[in-house]
Amino acid sequence: MSIIKVENLSRRFGAVTAVNDVSFEVDEGVIFGFLGPNGAGKTTTINILCTLLSPTSGRASISGHDCSKDPAEVRRSIGIVFQDTTLDKDLTAYENLMFHAYLYGMKRADMKKLIHDALYFAGLFERRNDLVKKFSGGMKRRLEVARGLLHRPKVLFLDEPTLGLDPQSRANLWEFIVKLPRKHNVTVFMTTHYMEEAEVCDRIAIIDNGEIVTMGTPDELKKTMGGDVVYLKTTDNKKAARDIAKLFNLSVSEKDNELYFTTSRGDACIPEIIKATGDTVLSVRLQRPTLNDVFLKMTGKEIRDSDVSSDDTIKETVRAYRRRFGRS
Repeated sequence: MSIIKVENLSRRFGAVTAVNDVSFEVDEGVIFGFLGPNGAGKTTTINILCTLLSPTSGRASISGHDCSKDPAEVRRSIGIVFQDTTLDKDLTAYENLMFHAYLYGMKRADMKKLIHDALYFAGLFERRNDLVKKFSGGMKRRLEVARGLLHRPKVLFLDEPTLGLDPQSRANLWEFIVKLPRKHNVTVFMTTHYMEEAEVCDRIAIIDNGEIVTMGTPDELKKTMGGDVVYLKTTDNKKAARDIAKLFNLSVSEKDNELYFTTSRGDACIPEIIKATGDTVLSVRLQRPTLNDVFLKMTGKEIRDSDVSSDDTIKETVRAYRRRFGRS
């Protein structure tokens, strides 16, 4: 059953079309990944779903509530964790969650138990009375996720949840995130530019230039590559590309002075390639299809660390959140 439905959604800012006729659905109880470079339309789409922006055309709904016509019900149905922290660093972990509980009008009789449960789940109960400014980046992220779950939302939005974290903190946070659908009966809608993180998603949509270019499970997307990817460096890439294309009747591309092509029999063709190109071969490697290969094939580019949203975009999103939800 679909809990998020997006139909022919578009959003324009003057002459710029940020989201162009996008349609997709997200099933209940899954982790849904939204992949795309900076400027692709990810943040704009999420802001519409979170009622922070209105669409120019089309419609979006969450749990049966129209994001434009019934924003109050949508807000009650969702939790949000932005790229930039929105925690109050001069409050304790407990006080941050208490503030959120008041903001959502939760019953006072339920607050203490729900806050304690959230802190236990985040592994922060023993630090509940510590000021947030003393927390590590990973601890702050876990607290923000716990805060987003406090009012028992049906959908939790995570915008680049591990951005800026060290590898160990990222791994720990992901152990935490993958348990959310089962333990909290919540659908997770996340964006990330880390391809290895997208592997844990049940379903992925790749968006570029405001349009969804492909969608499916990680395995389904990788199967579209048609086989293994062979990478080759030679002393004469142009000649090698011609020889390989003629020998195997396939298309050869080049990126960063390295040839690459896709074949269903990567292991078998490498000896033939070396034989055909002779002493010109500098290096050759075989790679099973990855989501990065899929992204490269579909968009003609890779997602790099610099492709995440700019500080200005993050700050504007946080300001919109505070205006909508009444926080000064």
